[in-house]
This record gives sequence, C-alpha cells and structure tokens, in this order.
Amino acid sequence: MAEPVDLPAGRQARNYRNYPMFYVYSIKSLIRNYIYIGLTDNYERRIMEHQTGKEKTTKPYKPYKILFIEKFNTRPEARTREKYLKSGIGKEWIKSNYN
Repeated sequence: MAEPVDLPAGRQARNYRNYPMFYVYSIKSLIRNYIYIGLTDNYERRIMEHQTGKEKTTKPYKPYKILFIEKFNTRPEARTREKYLKSGIGKEWIKSNYN
C-alpha cells in the first residue's frame, strides 16, 4: 500500500518514483517585501513560472531573486523542511540569513 502524501490544498498526488530529487526553494520579490517558499521536483521550471507570472499567488510580486535552493532525496523530507520554513521561526531564519 502506498504511503499517504501530504499535499497542499488543491494539489493532486502524482507518482513520484520517477522523480529522484525534490527541492525546497525561497524567492524574494525585488519590488515588495514578499518572500515565497515552495517545493518542487523541477526548480528551474517552477521559478520560471513565478518570474513569468504564471503562478497566481506570486504574480503581483514579480520579479524575484532566488534566496536559496535545498535538495532532498524524498518528498516527505522536502515537505517537512518546507513546513518549517513557512512557520514563523522558519521565516525569521530566512530573513536573518538571506536579507
């Protein structure tokens, strides 16, 4: 039996066996005080989506600079890190290390 996948609301589970690496990334708006943290299996494509305004959540804040990208072997590891970084203490860590 497959393990349950912890996904944000509105996201569909996919078969991740074909995706050996996962990435947690943070981008910062160059025009406003806005930091976004995300998880993906293809960070180049995902950041391009943010930069070109294809992502509804981040479109009003473009353009962005990349603060960091972290690599993980499994999606659950990456999701745990993403959740931490989205917490209050995680956002403070980002601000103190990358601003």
